[in-house]
Amino acid sequence: MAKFIFKMPDVGEGVAEAEVVEWHVKIGDRVEEDQHLVDVMTDKATIDIESPVAGTVVEVAGEVGDVIAIGSMLLVIEVEGAEATEAEAEAAAEQIEDDMSDAPEKPLPLGERVGDGGSTAEMDEVLSSSETPAPSAPTPSTSSPRREGEKVLASPAVRQRARDLGIDLAEVKAADDGRVRHGDLDAFLAYNAGGGFAAVGRARSDEVIKVIGLRKRIAQNMAAAKRNIPHFTYVEECDVTALEELRAQLNTARGERPKLTMLPLLIRAICKALPDYPMINARYDDEANVVTRHGAVHLGMAAQTDAGLMVPVIRDAQSRNLWQLAREIGRLADAARSGKATSEELSGSTLTITSLGPLGGVATTPVINRPEVAIIGPNRIIERPMFVPDGMGGERIAKRKLMNISISCDHRVVDGYDAASFVQAIRKLLETPVLLLADEG
Repeated sequence: MAKFIFKMPDVGEGVAEAEVVEWHVKIGDRVEEDQHLVDVMTDKATIDIESPVAGTVVEVAGEVGDVIAIGSMLLVIEVEGAEATEAEAEAAAEQIEDDMSDAPEKPLPLGERVGDGGSTAEMDEVLSSSETPAPSAPTPSTSSPRREGEKVLASPAVRQRARDLGIDLAEVKAADDGRVRHGDLDAFLAYNAGGGFAAVGRARSDEVIKVIGLRKRIAQNMAAAKRNIPHFTYVEECDVTALEELRAQLNTARGERPKLTMLPLLIRAICKALPDYPMINARYDDEANVVTRHGAVHLGMAAQTDAGLMVPVIRDAQSRNLWQLAREIGRLADAARSGKATSEELSGSTLTITSLGPLGGVATTPVINRPEVAIIGPNRIIERPMFVPDGMGGERIAKRKLMNISISCDHRVVDGYDAASFVQAIRKLLETPVLLLADEG
Protein backbone atom coordinates (compact mmCIF):
# COMPACT_ATOMS: atom_id res chain seq x y z
CA MET A 1 0.00 0.00 0.00
CA ALA A 2 1.21 3.50 -0.79
CA LYS A 3 0.29 6.83 0.70
CA PHE A 4 -0.74 9.60 -1.64
CA ILE A 5 -0.21 13.09 -0.19
CA PHE A 6 -2.82 15.42 -1.66
CA LYS A 7 -1.88 19.08 -1.22
CA MET A 8 -4.20 22.08 -1.23
CA PRO A 9 -4.35 23.02 -4.92
CA ASP A 10 -4.05 26.55 -6.29
CA VAL A 11 -7.72 27.55 -6.21
CA GLY A 12 -7.42 30.99 -7.77
CA GLU A 13 -5.08 33.73 -8.83
CA GLY A 14 -3.69 35.62 -5.86
CA VAL A 15 -5.20 33.19 -3.33
CA ALA A 16 -2.68 32.12 -0.68
CA GLU A 17 -4.94 30.13 1.63
CA ALA A 18 -8.42 28.67 1.98
CA GLU A 19 -10.71 27.91 4.90
CA VAL A 20 -12.15 24.43 5.38
CA VAL A 21 -15.93 24.82 5.33
CA GLU A 22 -17.09 21.20 5.32
CA TRP A 23 -15.41 17.80 5.16
CA HIS A 24 -17.31 15.18 3.20
CA VAL A 25 -14.97 12.34 4.24
CA LYS A 26 -13.28 11.23 7.45
CA ILE A 27 -10.36 9.03 8.39
CA GLY A 28 -11.09 5.45 7.46
CA ASP A 29 -13.49 6.27 4.62
CA ARG A 30 -13.04 4.63 1.24
CA VAL A 31 -13.06 7.22 -1.56
CA GLU A 32 -13.22 6.88 -5.30
CA GLU A 33 -11.53 8.98 -7.95
CA ASP A 34 -13.38 12.30 -8.50
CA GLN A 35 -15.33 11.86 -5.26
CA HIS A 36 -16.20 15.09 -3.43
CA LEU A 37 -13.75 15.43 -0.51
CA VAL A 38 -14.09 18.86 1.01
CA ASP A 39 -15.53 22.37 0.53
CA VAL A 40 -13.11 25.25 0.99
CA MET A 41 -13.79 28.99 0.97
CA THR A 42 -11.50 31.73 -0.30
CA ASP A 43 -12.07 35.47 -0.49
CA LYS A 44 -13.58 34.90 -3.93
CA ALA A 45 -15.57 31.68 -3.90
CA THR A 46 -16.60 28.46 -2.21
CA ILE A 47 -14.99 25.57 -4.07
CA ASP A 48 -15.57 21.80 -4.14
CA ILE A 49 -12.36 19.74 -4.13
CA GLU A 50 -12.47 16.21 -5.48
CA SER A 51 -10.17 13.26 -5.04
CA PRO A 52 -7.54 12.60 -7.76
CA VAL A 53 -7.21 8.94 -6.73
CA ALA A 54 -9.11 6.05 -5.19
CA GLY A 55 -8.17 4.72 -1.79
CA THR A 56 -8.67 5.04 1.94
CA VAL A 57 -8.38 8.32 3.85
CA VAL A 58 -5.73 7.96 6.57
CA GLU A 59 -5.12 11.60 7.50
CA VAL A 60 -6.84 14.97 7.11
CA ALA A 61 -5.41 18.43 7.68
CA GLY A 62 -7.33 20.37 10.28
CA GLU A 63 -10.95 20.72 11.28
CA VAL A 64 -13.81 22.75 9.88
CA GLY A 65 -12.90 26.43 10.24
CA ASP A 66 -9.15 25.90 9.95
CA VAL A 67 -7.22 27.81 7.30
CA ILE A 68 -4.82 25.84 5.09
CA ALA A 69 -2.12 27.40 2.91
CA ILE A 70 -1.96 26.61 -0.79
CA GLY A 71 0.51 23.79 -1.33
CA SER A 72 0.17 22.41 2.20
CA MET A 73 -1.01 18.89 2.90
CA LEU A 74 -4.79 18.66 2.66
CA LEU A 75 -5.22 14.94 3.27
CA VAL A 76 -3.43 11.61 2.82
CA ILE A 77 -5.00 8.74 0.89
CA GLU A 78 -3.71 5.18 1.07
CA VAL A 79 -3.73 3.64 -2.39
CA GLU A 80 -2.73 0.29 -3.79
CA GLY A 81 0.47 -0.01 -5.78
CA ALA A 82 3.96 1.41 -5.62
CA GLU A 83 4.94 4.27 -3.29
CA ALA A 84 3.64 7.61 -4.52
CA THR A 85 6.52 9.99 -5.06
CA GLU A 86 6.49 13.69 -4.33
CA ALA A 87 6.63 14.41 -8.05
CA GLU A 88 3.61 12.19 -8.69
CA ALA A 89 1.68 13.92 -5.95
CA GLU A 90 2.52 17.37 -7.33
CA ALA A 91 1.56 16.28 -10.85
CA ALA A 92 -1.79 15.03 -9.59
CA ALA A 93 -2.35 18.29 -7.71
CA GLU A 94 -1.56 20.28 -10.85
CA GLN A 95 -4.13 18.22 -12.74
CA ILE A 96 -6.72 19.04 -10.06
CA GLU A 97 -5.88 22.75 -10.40
CA ASP A 98 -6.33 22.56 -14.17
CA ASP A 99 -9.68 20.83 -13.76
CA MET A 100 -10.81 23.40 -11.23
CA SER A 101 -9.79 26.32 -13.42
CA ASP A 102 -12.11 25.03 -16.14
CA ALA A 103 -15.02 24.43 -13.76
CA PRO A 104 -17.43 27.18 -12.69
CA GLU A 105 -16.89 28.52 -9.19
CA LYS A 106 -19.51 28.66 -6.47
CA PRO A 107 -19.30 32.37 -5.70
CA LEU A 108 -18.86 33.60 -2.17
CA PRO A 109 -22.43 34.72 -1.45
CA LEU A 110 -21.50 38.16 -0.19
CA GLY A 111 -18.95 39.06 -2.89
CA GLU A 112 -16.73 41.77 -1.48
CA ARG A 113 -18.97 42.88 1.36
CA VAL A 114 -21.79 41.91 3.66
CA GLY A 115 -25.02 43.81 4.39
CA ASP A 116 -26.57 44.31 7.79
CA GLY A 117 -28.59 41.12 7.86
CA GLY A 118 -31.71 42.49 6.15
CA SER A 119 -33.09 41.43 2.81
CA THR A 120 -35.05 43.07 0.03
CA ALA A 121 -38.76 42.34 0.26
CA GLU A 122 -38.69 40.62 -3.13
CA MET A 123 -36.26 38.03 -1.83
CA ASP A 124 -38.05 37.24 1.45
CA GLU A 125 -39.37 33.69 1.55
CA VAL A 126 -41.70 32.09 4.08
CA LEU A 127 -40.10 28.83 5.18
CA SER A 128 -42.78 26.20 5.45
CA SER A 129 -42.38 24.11 8.57
CA SER A 130 -42.76 20.37 8.35
CA GLU A 131 -46.08 19.01 9.40
CA THR A 132 -46.26 17.51 12.88
CA PRO A 133 -48.47 14.47 13.31
CA ALA A 134 -51.55 15.16 15.37
CA PRO A 135 -50.98 14.38 19.06
CA SER A 136 -52.75 11.53 20.65
CA ALA A 137 -55.70 12.73 22.71
CA PRO A 138 -54.95 12.86 26.44
CA THR A 139 -56.50 9.97 28.28
CA PRO A 140 -56.57 8.88 31.93
CA SER A 141 -54.45 5.92 30.94
CA THR A 142 -51.16 7.43 29.86
CA SER A 143 -49.24 4.20 29.73
CA SER A 144 -48.92 2.24 26.52
CA PRO A 145 -49.71 -1.47 26.48
CA ARG A 146 -46.01 -2.38 26.29
CA ARG A 147 -44.44 -5.58 27.46
CA GLU A 148 -41.96 -5.24 30.31
CA GLY A 149 -38.52 -4.38 28.97
CA GLU A 150 -39.87 -3.46 25.54
CA LYS A 151 -37.93 -0.57 23.98
CA VAL A 152 -39.90 2.62 23.37
CA LEU A 153 -39.84 3.80 19.76
CA ALA A 154 -39.00 7.52 19.48
CA SER A 155 -36.73 9.83 17.53
CA PRO A 156 -33.54 11.22 19.15
CA ALA A 157 -35.19 14.66 19.36
CA VAL A 158 -38.19 13.26 21.22
CA ARG A 159 -35.92 11.30 23.56
CA GLN A 160 -33.86 14.43 24.30
CA ARG A 161 -36.99 16.47 25.00
CA ALA A 162 -38.31 13.78 27.31
CA ARG A 163 -35.01 13.79 29.22
CA ASP A 164 -35.12 17.60 29.48
CA LEU A 165 -38.66 17.40 30.88
CA GLY A 166 -37.90 14.47 33.21
CA ILE A 167 -40.46 12.24 31.51
CA ASP A 168 -40.16 8.46 31.36
CA LEU A 169 -41.11 7.56 27.77
CA ALA A 170 -42.47 4.23 28.98
CA GLU A 171 -45.29 6.17 30.70
CA VAL A 172 -46.33 8.03 27.55
CA LYS A 173 -49.17 6.71 25.41
CA ALA A 174 -47.84 6.26 21.90
CA ALA A 175 -49.60 6.50 18.56
CA ASP A 176 -51.09 3.44 16.88
CA ASP A 177 -47.77 2.59 15.27
CA GLY A 178 -46.13 2.45 18.70
CA ARG A 179 -43.86 5.45 18.14
CA VAL A 180 -43.86 8.36 20.62
CA ARG A 181 -43.87 11.78 18.97
CA HIS A 182 -43.74 15.36 20.23
CA GLY A 183 -47.53 15.54 20.11
CA ASP A 184 -47.74 12.57 22.46
CA LEU A 185 -45.42 14.33 24.90
CA ASP A 186 -47.66 17.41 24.69
CA ALA A 187 -50.71 15.28 25.46
CA PHE A 188 -48.91 13.67 28.40
CA LEU A 189 -47.98 17.09 29.79
CA ALA A 190 -51.51 18.42 29.35
CA TYR A 191 -53.09 15.46 31.12
CA ASN A 192 -50.60 15.45 33.98
CA ALA A 193 -51.00 19.16 34.58
CA GLY A 194 -53.93 18.20 36.82
CA GLY A 195 -56.41 20.34 34.94
CA GLY A 196 -54.07 23.33 35.08
CA PHE A 197 -52.21 24.98 32.28
CA ALA A 198 -49.72 22.91 30.30
CA ALA A 199 -46.08 23.94 30.18
CA VAL A 200 -45.39 26.86 27.85
CA GLY A 201 -42.33 25.26 26.33
CA ARG A 202 -39.47 22.91 26.97
CA ALA A 203 -35.89 23.48 27.97
CA ARG A 204 -33.40 23.00 25.18
CA SER A 205 -29.89 21.69 25.40
CA ASP A 206 -27.08 24.18 24.98
CA GLU A 207 -25.52 24.24 21.53
CA VAL A 208 -21.92 25.04 20.71
CA ILE A 209 -21.68 26.19 17.10
CA LYS A 210 -18.35 26.88 15.47
CA VAL A 211 -18.33 30.10 13.46
CA ILE A 212 -17.08 29.12 10.02
CA GLY A 213 -17.51 29.82 6.33
CA LEU A 214 -20.11 32.39 5.38
CA ARG A 215 -21.09 33.21 8.97
CA LYS A 216 -17.42 33.82 9.77
CA ARG A 217 -17.11 36.20 6.81
CA ILE A 218 -20.24 38.04 7.90
CA ALA A 219 -18.85 38.41 11.40
CA GLN A 220 -15.50 39.67 10.13
CA ASN A 221 -17.03 42.18 7.72
CA MET A 222 -19.57 43.47 10.24
CA ALA A 223 -16.87 43.95 12.85
CA ALA A 224 -14.65 45.74 10.32
CA ALA A 225 -17.50 48.02 9.22
CA LYS A 226 -18.44 49.02 12.77
CA ARG A 227 -14.82 49.32 13.85
CA ASN A 228 -13.67 51.50 10.94
CA ILE A 229 -16.77 53.49 9.97
CA PRO A 230 -18.31 56.18 12.19
CA HIS A 231 -21.99 55.51 11.43
CA PHE A 232 -24.89 57.89 11.79
CA THR A 233 -28.51 57.15 10.87
CA TYR A 234 -31.27 59.46 9.69
CA VAL A 235 -34.94 58.42 9.44
CA GLU A 236 -37.76 60.20 7.58
CA GLU A 237 -41.46 59.38 7.11
CA CYS A 238 -42.95 59.32 3.61
CA ASP A 239 -46.60 59.29 2.54
CA VAL A 240 -46.71 56.66 -0.21
CA THR A 241 -50.50 56.57 -0.64
CA ALA A 242 -50.41 58.07 -4.14
CA LEU A 243 -47.41 55.94 -5.09
CA GLU A 244 -49.19 52.75 -4.05
CA GLU A 245 -52.24 53.78 -6.10
CA LEU A 246 -50.02 54.39 -9.12
CA ARG A 247 -48.28 51.05 -8.64
CA ALA A 248 -51.64 49.27 -8.61
CA GLN A 249 -52.67 51.03 -11.83
CA LEU A 250 -49.38 50.15 -13.54
CA ASN A 251 -49.71 46.51 -12.55
CA THR A 252 -53.25 46.39 -13.92
CA ALA A 253 -51.95 47.45 -17.34
CA ARG A 254 -48.60 45.64 -17.27
CA GLY A 255 -49.47 42.95 -19.80
CA GLU A 256 -46.55 40.52 -20.13
CA ARG A 257 -44.20 42.71 -18.13
CA PRO A 258 -43.16 41.68 -14.59
CA LYS A 259 -45.24 42.77 -11.63
CA LEU A 260 -44.05 45.96 -9.95
CA THR A 261 -43.27 45.93 -6.26
CA MET A 262 -42.29 48.97 -4.23
CA LEU A 263 -38.59 48.28 -4.77
CA PRO A 264 -38.28 49.38 -8.44
CA LEU A 265 -40.09 52.63 -7.60
CA LEU A 266 -37.80 53.29 -4.67
CA ILE A 267 -34.71 52.51 -6.74
CA ARG A 268 -35.98 54.89 -9.41
CA ALA A 269 -36.31 57.65 -6.81
CA ILE A 270 -32.82 56.96 -5.46
CA CYS A 271 -31.26 57.12 -8.92
CA LYS A 272 -33.07 60.36 -9.81
CA ALA A 273 -31.95 62.03 -6.57
CA LEU A 274 -28.32 60.87 -6.58
CA PRO A 275 -26.89 63.28 -9.23
CA ASP A 276 -27.42 66.16 -6.79
CA TYR A 277 -25.79 64.20 -3.95
CA PRO A 278 -22.71 62.49 -5.45
CA MET A 279 -21.15 61.98 -2.01
CA ILE A 280 -23.77 59.27 -1.31
CA ASN A 281 -22.90 57.07 -4.30
CA ALA A 282 -19.25 56.67 -3.33
CA ARG A 283 -16.63 54.33 -1.92
CA TYR A 284 -13.94 55.28 0.59
CA ASP A 285 -10.49 53.68 0.47
CA ASP A 286 -9.39 54.52 3.99
CA GLU A 287 -5.90 53.07 3.45
CA ALA A 288 -5.20 55.31 0.46
CA ASN A 289 -7.37 58.08 1.94
CA VAL A 290 -9.25 58.43 -1.36
CA VAL A 291 -13.00 58.81 -1.97
CA THR A 292 -14.31 57.75 -5.38
CA ARG A 293 -17.63 59.27 -6.37
CA HIS A 294 -19.21 56.96 -8.91
CA GLY A 295 -21.20 58.18 -11.89
CA ALA A 296 -23.03 54.90 -12.46
CA VAL A 297 -25.31 53.47 -9.79
CA HIS A 298 -24.49 49.82 -9.14
CA LEU A 299 -27.09 49.09 -6.50
CA GLY A 300 -26.59 46.18 -4.11
CA MET A 301 -29.66 44.46 -2.63
CA ALA A 302 -29.03 42.80 0.72
CA ALA A 303 -30.99 39.54 0.68
CA GLN A 304 -31.39 36.65 3.09
CA THR A 305 -31.32 33.23 1.41
CA ASP A 306 -30.98 29.66 2.60
CA ALA A 307 -27.23 29.88 1.97
CA GLY A 308 -26.89 33.06 4.02
CA LEU A 309 -26.82 36.76 3.35
CA MET A 310 -26.19 37.72 -0.28
CA VAL A 311 -25.86 41.09 -1.99
CA PRO A 312 -26.61 40.76 -5.73
CA VAL A 313 -25.96 43.94 -7.68
CA ILE A 314 -28.17 45.75 -10.21
CA ARG A 315 -25.65 47.17 -12.70
CA ASP A 316 -26.32 50.66 -14.06
CA ALA A 317 -29.60 50.97 -12.20
CA GLN A 318 -29.84 54.62 -13.31
CA SER A 319 -30.22 53.50 -16.95
CA ARG A 320 -33.12 51.08 -16.39
CA ASN A 321 -36.82 51.90 -16.41
CA LEU A 322 -39.28 50.47 -13.90
CA TRP A 323 -40.02 47.33 -15.87
CA GLN A 324 -36.35 46.63 -16.54
CA LEU A 325 -35.60 47.09 -12.85
CA ALA A 326 -38.39 44.71 -11.90
CA ARG A 327 -37.13 42.10 -14.36
CA GLU A 328 -33.53 42.39 -13.15
CA ILE A 329 -34.60 42.20 -9.50
CA GLY A 330 -36.49 38.99 -10.26
CA ARG A 331 -33.57 37.50 -12.18
CA LEU A 332 -31.05 38.28 -9.45
CA ALA A 333 -33.42 37.04 -6.76
CA ASP A 334 -33.77 33.68 -8.51
CA ALA A 335 -30.01 33.43 -9.00
CA ALA A 336 -29.35 34.22 -5.34
CA ARG A 337 -31.93 31.74 -4.05
CA SER A 338 -30.69 28.94 -6.31
CA GLY A 339 -27.02 29.62 -5.57
CA LYS A 340 -26.29 30.33 -9.24
CA ALA A 341 -25.33 34.00 -8.86
CA THR A 342 -21.83 34.65 -10.17
CA SER A 343 -19.03 36.48 -8.37
CA GLU A 344 -19.54 39.43 -10.73
CA GLU A 345 -23.23 39.59 -9.80
CA LEU A 346 -22.33 39.64 -6.11
CA SER A 347 -19.66 42.34 -6.09
CA GLY A 348 -18.95 45.90 -7.18
CA SER A 349 -21.91 47.74 -5.67
CA THR A 350 -21.58 51.47 -5.04
CA LEU A 351 -24.64 51.82 -2.79
CA THR A 352 -26.79 49.22 -1.01
CA ILE A 353 -30.48 49.00 -0.18
CA THR A 354 -31.67 46.64 2.54
CA SER A 355 -35.13 45.81 3.84
CA LEU A 356 -36.86 43.19 5.94
CA GLY A 357 -40.03 43.55 3.90
CA PRO A 358 -43.17 43.16 6.06
CA LEU A 359 -40.89 42.70 9.10
CA GLY A 360 -39.19 46.04 8.40
CA GLY A 361 -40.20 47.64 11.67
CA VAL A 362 -40.67 51.33 12.32
CA ALA A 363 -37.03 52.28 11.79
CA THR A 364 -33.71 50.55 11.22
CA THR A 365 -30.03 51.40 11.67
CA PRO A 366 -28.42 49.37 8.87
CA VAL A 367 -24.68 48.68 8.83
CA ILE A 368 -22.76 50.08 5.85
CA ASN A 369 -21.23 47.75 3.27
CA ARG A 370 -17.62 48.75 3.52
CA PRO A 371 -16.06 50.42 1.49
CA GLU A 372 -19.35 52.07 0.49
CA VAL A 373 -20.34 55.18 2.44
CA ALA A 374 -24.12 54.75 2.70
CA ILE A 375 -26.88 52.15 2.94
CA ILE A 376 -30.62 52.77 2.61
CA GLY A 377 -33.26 50.84 4.54
CA PRO A 378 -36.96 51.24 3.70
CA ASN A 379 -39.29 50.05 6.43
CA ARG A 380 -42.73 48.48 6.28
CA ILE A 381 -45.76 50.40 5.00
CA ILE A 382 -48.43 51.03 7.65
CA GLU A 383 -51.78 52.81 7.55
CA ARG A 384 -52.44 55.69 9.94
CA PRO A 385 -54.83 58.67 10.12
CA MET A 386 -53.30 61.98 9.07
CA PHE A 387 -54.39 65.59 8.58
CA VAL A 388 -54.52 66.31 4.83
CA PRO A 389 -55.76 69.34 2.82
CA ASP A 390 -59.49 69.25 2.19
CA GLY A 391 -59.30 71.30 -1.03
CA MET A 392 -61.08 74.27 0.53
CA GLY A 393 -58.21 75.77 2.47
CA GLY A 394 -58.75 73.59 5.52
CA GLU A 395 -57.80 70.12 6.65
CA ARG A 396 -59.48 66.78 7.13
CA ILE A 397 -58.49 63.45 8.64
CA ALA A 398 -57.80 60.69 6.13
CA LYS A 399 -56.30 57.20 6.16
CA ARG A 400 -52.83 57.30 4.56
CA LYS A 401 -50.12 54.73 3.79
CA LEU A 402 -46.85 55.73 5.45
CA MET A 403 -43.34 54.32 5.15
CA ASN A 404 -40.18 55.32 6.97
CA ILE A 405 -36.87 55.48 5.11
CA SER A 406 -33.66 54.99 7.09
CA ILE A 407 -30.19 55.82 5.82
CA SER A 408 -26.88 55.09 7.53
CA CYS A 409 -23.85 57.07 6.35
CA ASP A 410 -20.11 57.21 6.88
CA HIS A 411 -19.64 60.47 8.78
CA ARG A 412 -16.09 60.79 7.44
CA VAL A 413 -17.50 61.32 3.96
CA VAL A 414 -21.17 62.32 4.32
CA ASP A 415 -22.41 65.20 6.47
CA GLY A 416 -25.73 64.94 8.29
CA TYR A 417 -27.19 67.81 6.28
CA ASP A 418 -26.38 66.08 2.99
CA ALA A 419 -27.90 62.78 4.13
CA ALA A 420 -31.08 64.50 5.32
CA SER A 421 -31.35 66.53 2.11
CA PHE A 422 -30.90 63.40 0.00
CA VAL A 423 -33.69 61.56 1.84
CA GLN A 424 -35.94 64.62 1.53
CA ALA A 425 -35.35 64.56 -2.23
CA ILE A 426 -36.35 60.88 -2.31
CA ARG A 427 -39.42 61.69 -0.22
CA LYS A 428 -40.54 64.39 -2.65
CA LEU A 429 -40.28 61.98 -5.58
CA LEU A 430 -42.18 59.22 -3.77
CA GLU A 431 -44.94 61.53 -2.60
CA THR A 432 -45.28 63.12 -6.07
CA PRO A 433 -45.10 60.12 -8.45
CA VAL A 434 -45.59 62.30 -11.56
CA LEU A 435 -42.05 63.64 -10.90
CA LEU A 436 -40.75 60.15 -10.40
CA LEU A 437 -42.13 58.90 -13.73
CA ALA A 438 -41.75 62.07 -15.81
CA ASP A 439 -39.26 60.51 -18.24
CA GLU A 440 -40.26 56.85 -18.05
CA GLY A 441 -40.31 55.02 -21.38
